[in-house]
Amino acid sequence: MTLRSTIVFLGGFATVLAAGWVGFPNLLYKSVAQPLDFNHSVHQKKASMQCADCHSVRSDGTSAGIPATTNCSSCHAEPAGSTKNEKMLVVNWVKPGREIPWQVYSRQPVNVRFSHAVHVQLGKLACENCHGKHGASERLARYEENRISGYSRNIWGHNIGRFTNTPGDGMKMSDCEQCHEKKGVEAGCLGCHQ
Repeated sequence: MTLRSTIVFLGGFATVLAAGWVGFPNLLYKSVAQPLDFNHSVHQKKASMQCADCHSVRSDGTSAGIPATTNCSSCHAEPAGSTKNEKMLVVNWVKPGREIPWQVYSRQPVNVRFSHAVHVQLGKLACENCHGKHGASERLARYEENRISGYSRNIWGHNIGRFTNTPGDGMKMSDCEQCHEKKGVEAGCLGCHQ
């Protein structure tokens, strides 16, 4: 094998590998816009709201998840600002009393048992540890759903190689295991799985 053929082979191999690394996620995930572009930042900064004001934890330790439209209606019976999204919220969902059909970024597999109360109240973890900096976002990211599993890309994380995984970029079992190991907390298989 000559030097030229080795260079051509390695160049072709690197090109195919890079195309697969970039192209495969684009084929694997379908992208869906959220029904409304929610501004978390304005609610945190202007209204001094915290995550738990809307995303509450029930008495049994489960998360109430996406807030009901009735939570919004106490402040937004009429548009309080001038944005297109706020008008859409009031006209399409608050006044007719309909729930907003949000795409859920953090829906876990059915065999996973997770208690927000244990992690937030007892473990004193900030929401950002798992969910990233949603509270500071001015726009919602597009929901990306895995065409094979049906789960959000937020479960795997946006860095397919996971070499530089940052807090809140992924909610895989290995992310949970690393956090438990770091904090010295053992849960065992049945602590998280049904």
